[in-house]
Amino acid sequence: MSDLSSDNDKLVQALLQERDELFQELSRLRKIDNGTLDTLEAQNQKLSSEVVQKDQEIKKLTDQLAWFRHKFFSKSSEKFIKEDPNQRKLDFDGIDALPQEKIAIEKAEMELIEYERRKVVREKKSAVRLPLPEHLRREIEVIEPEDLRANWVRIGIEATEILEFKPGELYVRRIERPKYAVKPIAARAQDQSEQEEAPAVRIAPMPLLPLPRSNAGASLLAELLMNKYFYHLPFHRQIAMLKMVDVKLPASTVNGWFQGGSDLLRALYLRLKDLVLESDYIQVDESTIPVVDNEKHKATKAYLWMVRSVMNNLVFFHYDKGSRAQKVVVDLLKHFQGAVQTDGYQAYSIYEQKKGVLLLGCWAHARRKFTESFLEDKNGAEYALAQIAKLYQVEQMANDESMTYEQRSELRKRLAYPIMRGFEKWIVAYHPKAIPGGRMSKALSYTYNLFERLSRYHLDGRYLPDNNLAENAIRPLAVGRKGFLFCGNHESAENAAIMYSLLGCCKACDVNPREWLTDVFSKIALYNNNYELDLADLLPHNWKLSNKCQNFPKDSN
Repeated sequence: MSDLSSDNDKLVQALLQERDELFQELSRLRKIDNGTLDTLEAQNQKLSSEVVQKDQEIKKLTDQLAWFRHKFFSKSSEKFIKEDPNQRKLDFDGIDALPQEKIAIEKAEMELIEYERRKVVREKKSAVRLPLPEHLRREIEVIEPEDLRANWVRIGIEATEILEFKPGELYVRRIERPKYAVKPIAARAQDQSEQEEAPAVRIAPMPLLPLPRSNAGASLLAELLMNKYFYHLPFHRQIAMLKMVDVKLPASTVNGWFQGGSDLLRALYLRLKDLVLESDYIQVDESTIPVVDNEKHKATKAYLWMVRSVMNNLVFFHYDKGSRAQKVVVDLLKHFQGAVQTDGYQAYSIYEQKKGVLLLGCWAHARRKFTESFLEDKNGAEYALAQIAKLYQVEQMANDESMTYEQRSELRKRLAYPIMRGFEKWIVAYHPKAIPGGRMSKALSYTYNLFERLSRYHLDGRYLPDNNLAENAIRPLAVGRKGFLFCGNHESAENAAIMYSLLGCCKACDVNPREWLTDVFSKIALYNNNYELDLADLLPHNWKLSNKCQNFPKDSN
C-alpha cells in the first residue's frame, strides 16, 4: 500500500509540475502576444459582419442592374406571355379561397376559354396603297416617247401619281376700306337736322381682329401655337423657319402674340373647366413641367394637374404655382360629385371619405409594378400578370360583342369579380414569401392597399379598368418638355395649361387643330364681348358638329 500511495503522490506532483509549466508558458505567450489574439478575434467578427453587409448590398445592386437592363433593353409594352404555351394552367397554390369561390373562379375561367374558342379570327388584310386625296392640286407632267412618229396612234395613258410638298405659304391680307364723302346735292334732299347729324365721311368699320393693335392674323397665330403645343416646336425654331422665307420676326413680338392669344382663349378655357367638372366620371393625373424660379435663378420642378371627362371626351390642365400638394386637388374638385379614377398617389386618398365621391383605381399601374418585379420573382410575377390579363380578357369579350354598359357591368360581376377575389387572397398568402423590401413585395403591397379602388370598376359599365386614356392625354406634355425644356415663369406655365387643354380636346374629339384655332381666333373677340353667346359653342366637340372639318393627323402625339 505504501508503494501504491507513493506512486500516486509522484503522479500528482508530476501533473502539478506540468500544469505549472503550462501556466508559465501561457503567461509568457500572453506577454509576447500583448492582446493580439483578442484583436484578431474582434477583427474577425467585424469582417464577418462587413461581408454579410456587402453581400446584401451586392444582391440589391444586382437586382437594380437586372431591372435597368430589362427597362432599357427589352420591350416596353407591358404585354406578357409565358415562354412555353403548354405550361399555361390555373395554379391555386397559396390561395386560401373558399370552395364556392374556387368554383366561381373555375367557371369564369372556363367561360373565358370557351369564348376564345368560339371567337372568329379575322384574316389580316394585306397592305394596299391608298389613292391620293382628290382635293389636292395636280400638276400634270406629260412624257412622250422618243422618236414619236405620225403613224402612231395613242391607245391609252399610263398614269403614276407622286405626292410632292412645298413649304407653307405666308401671304399678306390687305384690308382696304374706301372712304366716301357726302356730296352737297345729296344733302339737299335731307332735312337740316339730318345734315348736321350725318357724318361728312363714310367708311366701313374694321372687321374683328384677334389682336387689334397687331399685324398677326388668325391663321398665323393658329400656326404658331399649334406648332408649339401640338407638334412641340419651340418659338425660336419657328422663327428660324420663317427666316428661311425672308420673314424676320423678333422673339419678343412672337412672345407678345402668344401672351395675347392665351388671354383671348382664357375665358374659353374656364368654360371648358366648368363642363369637365360638371360630369360624373373623371380621371385625374399629374405630371412635371420645369418652370424658371427667378429668385433661385434656375428651373425648378413644377406640376400640371390633368382632369379628363371620360364620357364627354374632354380634358383640361390645371396649374397652381407648380404645387403637387393635396390642397390643390381638394380645391380643384371641391364641388365635384361622381367617380374619380386615379393612380396610387396618396393625395387622392382623402376622397375615400368624401360623401358623393367614388374613388377608382388603375389596373395598368398595378400591372406595371408586377412587370418590374418579373426578373426578381418570375413565378410570382407570372401568376399576377396572368390574373390581370384575365380581367382585360373580360373587357375584350365585352368589346367584341358590343355590349351595353349594363351588359358589361353584369359580365364583370359574373367573370371578373370572382377572379379579383381569388387574386386578392393570393396576394395576402404570397406576401410572406416575397423578399422583404424587394420589387415583388412592393408590388404586392401596392396592389393590396389599393384593391378596394381597383375592384370598384365592376360597379358601372361606364367605368374603365385603368387610367390609360388620362396618361395618353398627358403624354404631349412629356414630349413638349423635351422640345422647349422649361417655362419662363408661372404665367407662362398657366398659358401652357390653356393651350394643352384646348388642343388636347381637339385631339380627343378628332378635330383638325389648325382649322379650329383659325376659326376660333376669328370669332373669339365677338364671344368675349357678347355675354349672351355661350363660349361652349366654340369648344372642339361642339364646333365639330356645326363645321365641316378635316380630321387631325393620326400620327401626331
